[in-house]
Amino acid sequence: MSSNLKSAVAHPEAGRTNLYRIAIVGAATLKGKEIAEVLSDRNFPSADIKLLDDDESLGQLETAGEEISFIQSVRAEQFEHVDFTFFACDQDCTRTNWKTAQKAGSAIVDLSFALEDVPEAVLRAPWIERQLGQVLTPELQPRPVVIAHPAATVLALLLLRVQKAIAVKRVVATVFEPASEHGQKGMDELHEQTVNLLSFQQLPKKIFDTQVAFNMVTRYGEQSVPPLGTVENRVLNHYRRIAGTEAPAPSLLMIQAPIFHGHAFAIHLELAASADLDALSQSLAGEHVTITHLAEDSPSNVNAAGQSDILVSMVPDANAANGVWLWAAADNLRIAAATAVECAEAMSASRPTGKIQ
Repeated sequence: MSSNLKSAVAHPEAGRTNLYRIAIVGAATLKGKEIAEVLSDRNFPSADIKLLDDDESLGQLETAGEEISFIQSVRAEQFEHVDFTFFACDQDCTRTNWKTAQKAGSAIVDLSFALEDVPEAVLRAPWIERQLGQVLTPELQPRPVVIAHPAATVLALLLLRVQKAIAVKRVVATVFEPASEHGQKGMDELHEQTVNLLSFQQLPKKIFDTQVAFNMVTRYGEQSVPPLGTVENRVLNHYRRIAGTEAPAPSLLMIQAPIFHGHAFAIHLELAASADLDALSQSLAGEHVTITHLAEDSPSNVNAAGQSDILVSMVPDANAANGVWLWAAADNLRIAAATAVECAEAMSASRPTGKIQ
């Protein structure tokens, strides 16, 4: 084995007491790969990262930090001596394995939303917690954490900041859903539909059960899981849980757009007074939000890719002095992964010595 190739081999400094062992379940998924990248970018103190996934991905090589690792199967023994387990797999896989990981002593971070209705789990959005000035008390035995849907996080952060500058009477938001929210299979189906349409071939519809290439829809076919309405309800539910009563809940419409990556948002605000764009800009700008002014920097899926920031531009409503439009774009995968890793960083306070179990 070469010096830069490993298969769950311990880091040379694994004996140090401030390093943690991590498992990523669904390591070959888009979310799983993003988690590995964010862990590296944030210099999360890890001694070893286990990459786990289903049989289709076994033996595949993936990068974890500066190391290249083999993807291994999800088995009970893989969770032994693991401090943090990120579930970036499908919901069935999370439901099957999270209890095993928890019993082995691992803290749980769920990106699949499988545990969102589990009573002992907590829904978290660190960006929103900081915006609201919330301080969480470290738990000796951390509860499973479910990350808030990235679209809910974006909407909550923007509306909370606007609300600080001027009262918001009503919000109407249209969220353009990317294919990457359905993982690699969703991306592949959009690509194949695009190619097949241009060559007059039959369209594959296993994921969306409808045409999404060169098309926009507010519902999927009957065989699609989950339905787009379920996603819409999740975003609204998560929004209410993380923003509380501090900002008005939006009237929301989810649209599946023919885009591969990144959420886009068209948000109409009805304010209590005339819109002052300069004041709104100052209120919105800050951590994780960039106000764009130049055409080449305007919010788009392309410009938002790979960024943790939400890109925002503003346009006054020509028909209402108290109205303003926000056009925003954000990298859905990056925000989900950043949220998950920040949750793990917060939970590390319950393991103050960083001692591997």
